Amino acid sequence: QVQLVESGGGLVQPGGSLRLSCVVSGINFSAYTMGWYRQHPGKQRERVAQITFGRTINYADSVKGRFTISRDNAKNTVYLQMNNLKAEDTALYYCRAGSDFYPYWGRGTQVTVSS
Repeated sequence: QVQLVESGGGLVQPGGSLRLSCVVSGINFSAYTMGWYRQHPGKQRERVAQITFGRTINYADSVKGRFTISRDNAKNTVYLQMNNLKAEDTALYYCRAGSDFYPYWGRGTQVTVSS
């Protein structure tokens, strides 16, 4: 059974930082492209960052220079370091393994940026 479990969300003030983690089980983690996505209320889920099995990385324009994705294959974990958070980063953040055609999703962790 494939499981992706996100953690690290919470309430933070604008300009603050959070580090999200996603622990994966049930798949050969090192062979999978991993991504972080977020969903604002009433909007479609959007990709925030992606790291391939070869460690090629892509970011959404809205987070470039502020967010950093990384992976630790020994721990089956992908991370999202989020710095200089803004109110518009408030969303439910999801971890995904795989491709658009065959994705595995976590249940999400809420990030709220507010003073």
